[in-house]
Amino acid sequence: MQHARCKWLILLTAFVCSVSAWAQTDPQLGHYMFLQTTYNPAAAGDGEMMRVAGMHRMSFTGIQNAPMTTYFTFSSPFMIGKTQHAAGVRFINDIYGLFTNQSFHVQYAYRQKIGKGYLSAGVDLGFVNMGFQQDKVNLDSIAQLEEDGYHRGSGEDPAIPQGSGSDGASGMGFDLGAGIYYSAPSWWVGASYSHITRPKLEWSDKSEITLTGTLYVSGGYNWRLRNKNWVLKPSAMVMTDFASWDVNLTMLAEVKEQFRFGLGYRIGGSVNILLGADIISGLQIGYTYELPANNLILGSYGSHEIYLAYGFNILKPNRNSKYKSIRYL
Repeated sequence: MQHARCKWLILLTAFVCSVSAWAQTDPQLGHYMFLQTTYNPAAAGDGEMMRVAGMHRMSFTGIQNAPMTTYFTFSSPFMIGKTQHAAGVRFINDIYGLFTNQSFHVQYAYRQKIGKGYLSAGVDLGFVNMGFQQDKVNLDSIAQLEEDGYHRGSGEDPAIPQGSGSDGASGMGFDLGAGIYYSAPSWWVGASYSHITRPKLEWSDKSEITLTGTLYVSGGYNWRLRNKNWVLKPSAMVMTDFASWDVNLTMLAEVKEQFRFGLGYRIGGSVNILLGADIISGLQIGYTYELPANNLILGSYGSHEIYLAYGFNILKPNRNSKYKSIRYL
């Protein structure tokens, strides 16, 4: 019994630390290199194609109330006179523990041809709504675990947010992000900062949460081997709120511009196996299996992430060319 209790506490501590590191307001993605508008609005319009993408991630399967994230985005380049621009929207629905997070943002980017690539600057503005399901709190079970008999019920603890609606407590705030991005035929690099406005979400007169900003720096390179059928695609992303850091390193191999496989490593957090393929011209699918590299491995079967994306061009249709861009080969 004592061993089981210790194991439960270890898993709970590791899970809480993992969740609280980024407040789960910004999703962690294995295929971040293909879903960059999630965290950088300046990447909208990259590849000069209209693009719609969706992602679903189940984190730490096997652990009750583990995070589950759904993401959707659409972006398109367009011209105003002789200048190039891009616009898009993104939506995130995130559920983790007793918390929920929904956000909707509109994105805009200005694109300028420089050298062999494009330099973009973009903004991301919208609203974030976070909720807390206080009716699902069971402090009696925690008291039984601790065997201290201190708590007698969720309704008696003033630290627990209380809402007036049937869905629990919730708060909404205006959100703003910005980024820069440069993409060339064989490499790309970008930087962005989320939650510039530090939205303060008030659940009640006694409880609120402030979203802190996160800096993202990412980049990648396409290295074509002597065998022209093979391309290696190393990439990396660093995330920080200046209190903690998260570093992702990824190596993908692409075969015949159609199939992809590779490994990723989140320093101190997980090891990823990534798979992907182009089903038809412009239609792309990818899957990530993430195995924890910390104490979460004691009770989790890992995380699963799948995404689907489609790139098309109704403005300048070209029936004789296969859809290609710097990363979406």
